[in-house]
Amino acid sequence: MSKAAATRSDILRRSLELIYRQGYQSTSIDDILATTQVTKGAFYYHFRNKEEMGLALISEAMHDEIWPFIQKSLSASPNFRDNIYEMINGLLFKHPFMTAEYGCPAVNLIQEMAPQSEVFRTALQNSLHKWKRTIETEIIRGQQAGQLSMECDTGQIALNVITLYHGVRNMGKLLGKTYYTSFLNEFRRYLDSLN
Repeated sequence: MSKAAATRSDILRRSLELIYRQGYQSTSIDDILATTQVTKGAFYYHFRNKEEMGLALISEAMHDEIWPFIQKSLSASPNFRDNIYEMINGLLFKHPFMTAEYGCPAVNLIQEMAPQSEVFRTALQNSLHKWKRTIETEIIRGQQAGQLSMECDTGQIALNVITLYHGVRNMGKLLGKTYYTSFLNEFRRYLDSLN
């Protein structure tokens, strides 16, 4: 990786950490500069403004941070229900970056920026649609294996899974990590109820 690419990557990684804890609007470019120890010139070499950096955060940094956990779980076993359960369990309990206290960076940005900015809403929708399609593919694999009726609406199930994840991440901020355990019990029941 070139020095310029490493600097850009470091800016995004450190920005993700700050924005995850403080929020996008509460994090200034000066905060980012202080954390990364790069100059303003270096920041503006890579990003025209904070918005461009924030959009790169969604398409690159969050994707690189979260996507491997999603892909590792799906198609890991022959049972699509087990795979979807493990995906959510992994995101809640095994991810080294995300905590109950701060929730999920994508969920936080959806809450904070989707109502405020059309470009953020579009970037976040694209990210959400990619995750939804990936879950749908896993559900379709389950249908083809005879684990689920072909009549089931795979898109709606995938959206339900994502919505449940978003909800538990938000409630975890208030109720703590122990809430995740009771949620996962109910989530397993939901998956098992699909026929």
